[in-house]
Amino acid sequence: MSIQHWWRRVALGLLFFVAAAGSDLAGAAGSPALKIIAVNYPLAYFAERLAGARARVVLPVPAGADPAFWRPDARTVGTMQKADLILLNGAGYEKWLSQVSLPRLKLANTSLGFQDTYLRIENAVVHSHGPGGLHSHEGLAFTTWLDFEQAGKQAQAVADAIVRKHPEWKSIVLENLETLRGELAELDAELKQTVAADPRRPFLASHPIYQYLARRYGLNLKSVHWEPEEMPPAAEWQGLQSMLKDHPARRMIWEAQPAPEIAAKLKDMEIESVVFAPCANRPEDGDFLEVMKRNVDALKAAFRQEKRANSVISKNPNP
Repeated sequence: MSIQHWWRRVALGLLFFVAAAGSDLAGAAGSPALKIIAVNYPLAYFAERLAGARARVVLPVPAGADPAFWRPDARTVGTMQKADLILLNGAGYEKWLSQVSLPRLKLANTSLGFQDTYLRIENAVVHSHGPGGLHSHEGLAFTTWLDFEQAGKQAQAVADAIVRKHPEWKSIVLENLETLRGELAELDAELKQTVAADPRRPFLASHPIYQYLARRYGLNLKSVHWEPEEMPPAAEWQGLQSMLKDHPARRMIWEAQPAPEIAAKLKDMEIESVVFAPCANRPEDGDFLEVMKRNVDALKAAFRQEKRANSVISKNPNP
């Protein structure tokens, strides 16, 4: 091999190394190499954990809005069209998707891998929900990530989508994925163990968003259609009383802390409030995993309290 040919090969190798390193380190020293749009916070969190500073992850949903009932305006659609990757939740989450034009090659439906196990909502009720006005939960249940095994599969789908765009990131993305899925698996095991200790214990849910949570962990759950900040009308309270005859729950799960007057009225009925936040939008405090840990701790505490209450009753039965 001639010296000139040898130097040419060395130069080409150096150029390849510099190009790969520059792509891999993009975002640490300049603008991120990958622009990602996520339709809800769980997916944004997964992308941030997996790609780190290599990607700029945008959650276009305004603070305080429910991403499941948000619709992008024309400007936001334009931003999406310019992104490198658009992370979708699937399961009917993006009701606006068929009404906008987005590049199909940029879309990643993160729940597609378990679409055959989607749950359908029966007997949906039309009601108001914050600033979004009237809506219904009819169709498919969409809070897929509250089953932590499914959340891990969605994180895997996010990782696959990122690696398709940047194969040179594969090792670091998969390393981050292993850590993330391990953390989700720990929460999954905790919840399974907690509910398995008393699987017949009845619980109420303030909103029909916990279907996958109930299915995965065997939670004995019935839902009403209440909002944390809106006092239910008398007819709703009467309906709750009727439900309690066949489902004598002493805990109601809420997506956020209910208004004091609601919590007080429930307490008068010997029903305690438990917050299990779906964390669909970016939280004011902490991140997705921290919120889910608080959720699991709250549910574990509820089961412990039920166990203590039952123990007291058994020791002091009514004459």
